[in-house]
Amino acid sequence: MSAAEDRRVVRRAGARVGLLVGGASAVALTIGVAILVGVLLTGARRETDHHGGRGGLPGDRVVVDFDDVLPWVLGLGLLGVAVIGVVGWAASRWSVRPLDEALRRQRAFVSDASHELRTPLTALSSRVQIAQRRLARGEPLDDTLDRLRRDADLMDDVLTDMLLSAEGAASADGTAAVADGLRSAEAVVEPLAVEAGVAVEVDAGPEGLRVDMPAVTLTRVGIALIDNAVSHAPGGSAVRVTAGIAGDTVEIRVIDAGGGIRPEDQERVFERFARGAESGRRRGFGLGLALVREAAERHGGTIAVERTSAEGTVFLLRLPRAR
Repeated sequence: MSAAEDRRVVRRAGARVGLLVGGASAVALTIGVAILVGVLLTGARRETDHHGGRGGLPGDRVVVDFDDVLPWVLGLGLLGVAVIGVVGWAASRWSVRPLDEALRRQRAFVSDASHELRTPLTALSSRVQIAQRRLARGEPLDDTLDRLRRDADLMDDVLTDMLLSAEGAASADGTAAVADGLRSAEAVVEPLAVEAGVAVEVDAGPEGLRVDMPAVTLTRVGIALIDNAVSHAPGGSAVRVTAGIAGDTVEIRVIDAGGGIRPEDQERVFERFARGAESGRRRGFGLGLALVREAAERHGGTIAVERTSAEGTVFLLRLPRAR
């Protein structure tokens, strides 16, 4: 949602609140006056005026006992104040809903962006250290600098993709080559995998395999899944990534040799800020797999724990196949 649309939403909420308070006040006042008139008519009595009416002749007059009416006036006044107070309270809660939604989206974007850039930034830092060591040894830096540039370009693409998502767009339209997306993700996580002593093996499936998902989103999803697997895989093991076809669906599996996921956590791991037991090398924030699910569902796919045990876990990502 754009800033202009946010302003329109806030103005519409303000107008609705004004109409609600004004209408409720008018209704309360009308009801109060009607009740008061009814009390006056009910409690009124006629008395003969012996001191002279019209033309100095005796006549009738309507008399209302003030002591009978005063409790009704006070009661209706207090009731009116209470009603307007309740309406004002409800209206104020209604009026801040757009602000609450805007703050919620802002907090979600900040946390999502921080998480999505965390792995590329860590990989970038590792590549800088590699470049420094190569420079000290007098080795060529062309390959390292090229990878640094690609990592920086990826971070820019990720931010653009997230900004589009935050505005309510489902990212740029387009399809992605599965092999390119998975290998780009592998390249980003590679320095972290090397540091952890974990090998990453990618089998991108049949040549030319594509999915209905923008390339940058597929890379984001791949980074999150591979990084999660590397984080929980023991040193000396391998994380395997495979891709295949099942009808009109592309199935991508990320397989690790970690300690598995407890049964009660197999669904919770896809919820925001919900984490299982901290068994990874780096502290998790419970966002990576949640963002994978959001991205997959936004493009017609699914993500699930296909199987898990003490010997490892298999995450299955299913995405629509592009023709």
